[in-house]
Amino acid sequence: MALNSPMTDWRGRKVWLVGASTGIGRATASALHAHGAKVVVSARGTDALKAFVDAHPGALALPLDVTDARAVKAAASALAAQDALDCVLYCAGHYHAMDAMHIDLGDLVRHNEVNYLGALYLLDAVVPQLLAQPRDKRTGQRGHISLMGSVAGYRGLPNSLAYGPTKAALINLAETLYLDLHPQGVSVSLINPGFVNTPLTRQNQFKMPALITPEEAAREILRGWARGEFEIHFPKRFTRWMKALRLLPYPVFFAATRRLRQV
Repeated sequence: MALNSPMTDWRGRKVWLVGASTGIGRATASALHAHGAKVVVSARGTDALKAFVDAHPGALALPLDVTDARAVKAAASALAAQDALDCVLYCAGHYHAMDAMHIDLGDLVRHNEVNYLGALYLLDAVVPQLLAQPRDKRTGQRGHISLMGSVAGYRGLPNSLAYGPTKAALINLAETLYLDLHPQGVSVSLINPGFVNTPLTRQNQFKMPALITPEEAAREILRGWARGEFEIHFPKRFTRWMKALRLLPYPVFFAATRRLRQV
């Protein structure tokens, strides 16, 4: 069942991807560009952004630190002054494995700043703009917001003390945004990937099940948008198992995850 207006025709659509210098964000920006979208890519890495624009004529680079609320608002205002935004994807991310025996407060805060607070800064900047836009004649919508969560946010997991809670917060945030904004003509979607081969996941010291490429992830995201899905999760052969964990009572869940830690 489609919970959003399907997005299939990207020709001329303006899409702002925040956190698009590497990984899933970059691959999705590349896929959108190939489908005719007017792509704007933001991240801190100016060299990576320049390389993307050089390889994708017509794309726009907008260097940005997502932890700087004023800079995020200024960037959103600059884009709004040009033309309407059709879609905004927040995919900036920070990840280091951490457990409670090795708490690093500075890194805990950094996870929150990049993964969650940055999303709040972006919403504060773009939601009023989207609500003020006229409805699109083709879709009846004012725009679309998509947040990059993770299956790591479904439940507490080993070595996810810093990362998992930020993704759980994004999942809750996206659900609440949908309830508030969908009746106002702003669609909301949530992207929950499993393991994707990116600079972040390459830090892991374990074999990652059902590992896919960023390009495969981008194709799944575009398929999910085309179907009007609220939650876009992939690869299904892994994420369905993670969804099943959400249904387990605590005694069974804790026993299962303790065994995972020992594998």
